[in-house]
Amino acid sequence: MRRATFAFLMLSTAATTAFALSPEELASRTVERRAVEAVIWGIPAVNYDLMLQEMLRKTKGKPNQILYWSKPLDWHNQTLTPNPDAIYLMAFTDTRDGPVVIEVPPAEGGSINGNIVNIWQMALEDTGPSGADQGKGGKYLVLPPGYADKVPDGYIPLQSDTFGGYALLRANLASHSDADVAKSVAYAKRLKVYPLSQAANPPETVFTDAEGVIFDSTIKYDTSFFSSLDRIVQTEPWLTRDKVMIGQLKSLGIEKGKPFAPTAAMTKQLGAGIKEGHEWLEANYEAGQIHFYETSRWSSAANPELVKSALAGYVEPDAYPVDLRGVAYSFAFVGLKRLGAGQFYLVSIKDKAGQNFDGGKTYRLTVPANVPVQQYWSLTAYDRETHALIRNMTRASRSSQIADLQKNPDGTVELFLGPKPPEGKEANWIPTDPMREFEVMFRLYAPTKALFDKSWVLPDVEHIQ
Repeated sequence: MRRATFAFLMLSTAATTAFALSPEELASRTVERRAVEAVIWGIPAVNYDLMLQEMLRKTKGKPNQILYWSKPLDWHNQTLTPNPDAIYLMAFTDTRDGPVVIEVPPAEGGSINGNIVNIWQMALEDTGPSGADQGKGGKYLVLPPGYADKVPDGYIPLQSDTFGGYALLRANLASHSDADVAKSVAYAKRLKVYPLSQAANPPETVFTDAEGVIFDSTIKYDTSFFSSLDRIVQTEPWLTRDKVMIGQLKSLGIEKGKPFAPTAAMTKQLGAGIKEGHEWLEANYEAGQIHFYETSRWSSAANPELVKSALAGYVEPDAYPVDLRGVAYSFAFVGLKRLGAGQFYLVSIKDKAGQNFDGGKTYRLTVPANVPVQQYWSLTAYDRETHALIRNMTRASRSSQIADLQKNPDGTVELFLGPKPPEGKEANWIPTDPMREFEVMFRLYAPTKALFDKSWVLPDVEHIQ
């Protein structure tokens, strides 16, 4: 018995020794493990940084000005799941020199659906008819961290905890006609951005047109991700809720006040971490779809738990849904203060039969009559891998704004997606790349009660050939 016990102990010791990790192996695993967590935690800020850097590198636009697209978006705009049925404007704000004013015109002869966020894409406020100004127009004042001075009368103050941020502003279109596009652009150019210090005599707002620029802010799942994350750490204050990441990032070579210069070995480890992080985000994106209707492939684009926490400023005592936030900002950008008031989004990544959308096949969506919107609805196709508009396509969507959209006698509309249109259906067709999978988003602008009580039901997309 004693011999057997001795033999067991010897085997246990040998096994422990055989599987023990060396200090070098432990260090390597630490970098990879923490890199994965840094990707999930940091993706909203990196998402913001990628858009900012595209503006700075590829256009003449600068912070506290307005970057805009003078035509409805096409595939050249490679932001995450954008809306190709509105005029897009972005104002990247920088409050290091003091508060910045974003002046929104009243909804007379046009309207703006806008959202103002910090670098973590946490909503500070919405603008326009569904925002704080309720369509009357207003002067939104973005305040820097720790601002203690009195806010002048006549402003809507937005206290930010970061110096950077942006406003995503969409000027609505009556139709896609040249005249209506020009009218929408002219209305959008009534927007103003200027420092509060110059409010008595505001300088003319600079508008930079990004039409035709390949504006690619899709998430780069390579080691450049950590360069973007380092840029955030170097330029923005640490938030109390995130201070646990100080030491975590230090082990990745990211430390405030020091250059980010990973060794060749660490670069390899970071590469392994970003790869696993990407796989984790993709798996959880697919697994985390929350069906909007009880038996349906349509899901709400916003997780209710994430929305609740974000609206509370991520300061709930027992909640900080970093994982949900990471997944959300892997396929979309911006934050909304009043989700459902100005717009609502339904996403589908599979057809009625539960199969992934194949760009080489043809699909049909029958939109029921009386869509519950006060403004417009649209269906958009996105690349399944990048979550951006499908490259090199002539268009990305069909919407109720399209003058020649074919309607059935009963008011329903049949939309088609595929590599070529069914005969006689080109006006209702969205092209897809036969070599790539895709996903779809159904947008409802100024949705009404019938959407939320589900008395109006959007059927699933069907594979027809």
